[in-house]
Amino acid sequence: MPHDLEPRLLRAFAAVAEELHFSRAAAALFVAQQALSRDIRRLERELGTELFVRTTRRVELTADGERLLPHARRVLAAQDELAAAFAAADRPLLVDVSAPVSTGRRVLDEARATAPGSELIARFHSGLTGAAADILAGRLDVSFGRVAGLSPAALSRLDHRPVRFEPMAVVLPREHPLAGLERIPLDALAGETLYAGAGNPTTAEWTDLATRLFAGRGIAVAAPFPQIEGEAEFIRLVAKHRWPVLATTEFLDMPGAVLRPLADPVPLALVSMVWRRGLRHPGLTALHEAVTALAAAGHWLHRPAGSWLPDPDAHLAALPGPDDVRPAPTVRPDDARLTAAPGAG
Repeated sequence: MPHDLEPRLLRAFAAVAEELHFSRAAAALFVAQQALSRDIRRLERELGTELFVRTTRRVELTADGERLLPHARRVLAAQDELAAAFAAADRPLLVDVSAPVSTGRRVLDEARATAPGSELIARFHSGLTGAAADILAGRLDVSFGRVAGLSPAALSRLDHRPVRFEPMAVVLPREHPLAGLERIPLDALAGETLYAGAGNPTTAEWTDLATRLFAGRGIAVAAPFPQIEGEAEFIRLVAKHRWPVLATTEFLDMPGAVLRPLADPVPLALVSMVWRRGLRHPGLTALHEAVTALAAAGHWLHRPAGSWLPDPDAHLAALPGPDDVRPAPTVRPDDARLTAAPGAG
């Protein structure tokens, strides 16, 4: 048994073990599948055993793979915590809040007001799928969005806590036949096609939520469109194409359009705060305190009776979490609204 296994090899193994699929694991780690396969073969050589049974249809752990997995997870968790512990605590904390109008922005503003000594720098790029990749790569510290849409491999290296059950809404052109209603029943959207970020890889979790909501209701997700960069460009394209847009009630102002809450049932997006596992920073503590205060004051985590929420999101919202350095319960991954216009980052 070698005593100097590279953590990269263990991370590759853990990703494949969690996904049981080489291409998905490679995508989650942002490496080429060929490089991932090479790392797995090297780890198997160093350990002197096969870790996976590979066929053309499936990948399964061997008995030795099952035995290695809990050890690998503990080693990787310790490495992540070690790296985070030695990060400079006085450095600025980079926080992606998706858009100037968002739940994440409200949390950030509250944290800045209560902890003026911490430098919290805002970034406005929508899409938690993309933000999670940046967090894991060390380019970002904190983000907000729908955690249930992330891959198991990504979640295994992140911490997150529920922030808000955000009611979903639709943006309609002012001349749309439904625009005069105060609330739009979901059944009234049958036959409509809504933009929900399809084609933007950074907002995959939002497109997944839309697909789940529309299933069986006769509502279509608009065809994939190239990733849209920036709020102004998003507003221009929505106006040009006359897209109805799936949104939430916390949304930017769209000239020539109206924002209407959805009803019967009220669909919810579970917004969570997400950060790299093991991160320690005074700014993160301030964000946690802000979430706790805002959620309590606004009843953000009260789920209305009869509301709609996908099963994966409901499961995450109900999970207990560790209470080590955080001032409020945190969901640990063993499994929102997208706080900006999908693709408007």
